[in-house]
Amino acid sequence: MSEVKVSSLLISDDDNNLAGILTDRDIRSRLVAKGKPLETPVSEIMTSGILTINGDSSAFDALMMMTQEGIHHLPVTGDDGLLGMLTTTDLVRQESSNTVYLAGKVRKAKTLDDMIEASLRVPELQLHLVNAGGTAQHVGNAVTVVTDAFTKRLIKRAEEKFGPPPVPYAWIAAGSQARYEQSAHSDQDNGMIISDDMKPGDDEYFREVAKYVNAGLDKCGYIFCPGDVMASNEKWRQPKSVWMEYFHDWIWEPEPMALMLASIFFDMRVVHGDASLFEDIQSKMLEESQQNKLFLAYMAKNALSHRPPLGFFRNFVLVHDGEHDNTLDLKHSGIVPVTDLARLFVLAEGLPESNTIARLEAVAGTPSLSAGASADLVDAYEFISTLRVQHQARQIRNGEKPDNYVPPEEFSKLEREHLKDAFRVIHKIQESVSNRYGRLG
Repeated sequence: MSEVKVSSLLISDDDNNLAGILTDRDIRSRLVAKGKPLETPVSEIMTSGILTINGDSSAFDALMMMTQEGIHHLPVTGDDGLLGMLTTTDLVRQESSNTVYLAGKVRKAKTLDDMIEASLRVPELQLHLVNAGGTAQHVGNAVTVVTDAFTKRLIKRAEEKFGPPPVPYAWIAAGSQARYEQSAHSDQDNGMIISDDMKPGDDEYFREVAKYVNAGLDKCGYIFCPGDVMASNEKWRQPKSVWMEYFHDWIWEPEPMALMLASIFFDMRVVHGDASLFEDIQSKMLEESQQNKLFLAYMAKNALSHRPPLGFFRNFVLVHDGEHDNTLDLKHSGIVPVTDLARLFVLAEGLPESNTIARLEAVAGTPSLSAGASADLVDAYEFISTLRVQHQARQIRNGEKPDNYVPPEEFSKLEREHLKDAFRVIHKIQESVSNRYGRLG
């Protein structure tokens, strides 16, 4: 390793299959620090069961895998076996704006001030990814991974401050964070699922942890949820059995507030803690949502509440509210309708996916959505979402606060025509959903 100036070696077995990886850190921590002799077999100090990535994958996919798993070396494989090795050094060009670097900086933050300083880099990350040609899905995935890093670091600091939890729990993300679809500094949507073994008085601990994490996220730019959908709100910090009741009531008594909450919490995943607590709830929720056709009809009605801004003669219908006069609201008129449709489709099919594109791909060819319609809706969603993050990148570059309101003249003539086509795709599928569920709602 010293002679050829590398920080790692890939280890193969007698059949030339990949058996593990040995890094300079492994040598320091598992050999030198423990005083083992130099004759120790490599197999005793290497890391086995390592992750690999296919050579056809994008560098961005590698970047996300390394960031999510907290690793710095990633073997690359192909049809003929091992192709090579990727390291974070290979991928990091502009470290201060790089996802791996930023997430790592958050994980190592010793103080809240260190975290706040790191959070100032999140808009730069979004700008860097857009400048590099990243799509909205790339941006959403990267920004959400960094949000997860902030959340996990704050939870760890809270557990260091208040001690270990008295019973198992899961910190859950909801909304755009759960879907891996955040842009720079969204607001918070989160909660806590606590083991049913909790005793009277245990909630005092979880309340303090929740308040600490929510306040920390707010200081890092993830503002408090305007609707108070946060773990610091006792309603969203409950034992598993109570969460089970919540979902049961939302499904079987779908009044307006239930539908609003369903739109948030039916997009949910575990960021930290005991994932089995959520898995039990999700399994029951998917089973019951499929059974109740009236609930699906109400969810369909909810999915039709936001319509694409196209009028007669294919003209855009612009916002007229003073501050955002004569603009298109790409979020509520283009992105939200697709997000709501995708959620409806997976609930109808009983599928667990949370990301919008993953949902549309999962339901392709099912009774809910044909393969062709799925592909069209994915294309429409990606196009509108990418226009949105490009608009926000321009605002960040100009020192402005990013928003979702875009003047049509900001688009090229070709983009305007494509945008109209994307809105028509959404409208067509909404009409199909209306015909299917209208008689039930």
